[in-house]
Amino acid sequence: MAEGEERIELKFRIFDGTDIAHSTYALSTAVATLKQRLVAEWPQDKSVVPKSVSDIKLIHAGKVLENSKTLAESRLYFGDLPGGVITMHVVVQPPVAKKKTAATVAMVIMKAEKLLVSVEVFHLSPIPDGIKRSQRGQTPTVAPLLQL
Repeated sequence: MAEGEERIELKFRIFDGTDIAHSTYALSTAVATLKQRLVAEWPQDKSVVPKSVSDIKLIHAGKVLENSKTLAESRLYFGDLPGGVITMHVVVQPPVAKKKTAATVAMVIMKAEKLLVSVEVFHLSPIPDGIKRSQRGQTPTVAPLLQL
């Protein structure tokens, strides 16, 4: 950090109204660096705890700050604030559900296609002679038709 570099006082408000990591930061500090500090200083007794930097969004003046930018590049508004402290809001994203693999998607499609074929055969095929009315909707009756 260069001497005389401009600094800004920040505090970060989490979901329950608690403020954390209240300190002064150089304007050359990257947003990703701030997020790393927040993950390290996050109160462990909270119901929601971020596991990594990617779990956190920082919001200032209605804008989500980008990890690759510095505080100066993010153009933080810090005009005539009482005490000169800027409060940023911290949002923790819920963990993303596992993505389905291509194999899983293919399996679901195959099952759906098989079901559609089964339904079409069942509805379009004439009922073979010798089958009782009570057997018409049962699977053993339809199975031989599917093997055509």
